[in-house]
Amino acid sequence: MTRTHLLLIPLFAACTGEIEATAPPAHTEDDPWDELAQTEREGPPRYASRVHGCAKVRYRTLGNLLVSRGVNLALTDQVAAGQIYRSSAGALGGPNFAGRVRETIELGLATTSKMFDVYAQAAPEIIANMPNRPECQVAGVGAQLFDASNQCLADGITCLIGVPATAAHIAICNQTVARADDVESGKRLAVAVLAAAAHTCE
Repeated sequence: MTRTHLLLIPLFAACTGEIEATAPPAHTEDDPWDELAQTEREGPPRYASRVHGCAKVRYRTLGNLLVSRGVNLALTDQVAAGQIYRSSAGALGGPNFAGRVRETIELGLATTSKMFDVYAQAAPEIIANMPNRPECQVAGVGAQLFDASNQCLADGITCLIGVPATAAHIAICNQTVARADDVESGKRLAVAVLAAAAHTCE
């Protein structure tokens, strides 16, 4: 008997000669009613892929948004939101017409970080000026972000983020204010967190 035969003996011994019949995995077909419900809810794929996509807010659009919420983009102070916005076109993905570079549409980490910086610096102006902006008024009454007790108000958050404020928005806002070292810093952070999250698909 050769060495090869000796190696094969354990293999033959392990075989029982019985073949176990295993059923193939059951194929579950997609329920067409579920697909119809999803299409009615989200729209057809061609439409949904555009509506639910998350592109970067364009540089000029961001400027218009800041102005509409009470930010003065003409301020020249180095720590003013307007100055940071004007000097950060590259970081915010703005176009470089002289270099023939189009605007970036992807939302990168640098752009997200810079947008938060702008909102954090713009927060005091937004809090103070929002009630006077026609975009945030209903029947001549302006929306406030905070009440006299420094609690976040739904109408102000709605105007800030552009969609109806939910209980989760209000809770996040109040938690941010409460956890800060001081109330003013907390209010500033709350505005920046809500605005940046709303415009960076977070």
